[in-house]
Amino acid sequence: MRRFTDFYGARPAHLLVLLACVVLAAYAGFLLLGDPALLTMLVWFVGAAVAHDFVLFPVYALVDRGLSRLPLPVLNHVRVPLLGAGLTFLVFLPGIISQGGATHLAATGLDQTPYLGRWLVLVAALFGVSALVYGMRLLTTRSAAGG
Repeated sequence: MRRFTDFYGARPAHLLVLLACVVLAAYAGFLLLGDPALLTMLVWFVGAAVAHDFVLFPVYALVDRGLSRLPLPVLNHVRVPLLGAGLTFLVFLPGIISQGGATHLAATGLDQTPYLGRWLVLVAALFGVSALVYGMRLLTTRSAAGG
């Protein structure tokens, strides 16, 4: 076992899970081979990878570098809500910017009007809860130090 771990760099279970993931991805790829939208999906996938690596990653690395100038106790209370806001923005972006309104209406019977407002309420709630947790941490730290 030690020789395998030294050679591979991880336990055998890691290799088995990795192989299972590759088999699952290959199966999904074979299911898509006959799909006429395959080229469109590949273009979106490559575009998303390029957009992430060359646009989004440098942007959030710079934002995180700027945030790291904050005092250490505050840092994660800003990072976590920002991460939640960014991820939910990316997931619900078409609804937030009202892209594909006719398709959304046909599929759900609902319009996209409330997406932006609800996303803003969610972001405010994330920051509010984070501020509340930070305030409680400050109070417990001060009361423990003072008493």
